[in-house]
Amino acid sequence: MARYNVNAARAQRLEALGEQWEFEIDGAAYRLPTELPHKVVKQLADLDASDVEGMLGLLLGAKQYDRFRKHEVSVQDVQALIEAYGRDSGMLLGEGSASTSS
Repeated sequence: MARYNVNAARAQRLEALGEQWEFEIDGAAYRLPTELPHKVVKQLADLDASDVEGMLGLLLGAKQYDRFRKHEVSVQDVQALIEAYGRDSGMLLGEGSASTSS
């Protein structure tokens, strides 16, 4: 039986997706990583599912999040953004999806 090569799979994902997922709001560009370190996933899992600010803060990082907070965004805007990011990056974010158990 062939072994699953994690490094080869990662390289293939990054080649297909790139290292950053970008979005724009009001002409300002933002970047999210297409792969999250296990530590960040654990922090996301520890958040309440309704803690949108906490989720965005972890994903964007402090510097980008401070800029992002200046935009007038609705809950629907943020939900659509998170859904698009999850779909495009292959990550499921939100309620119960950031499980770190094995």
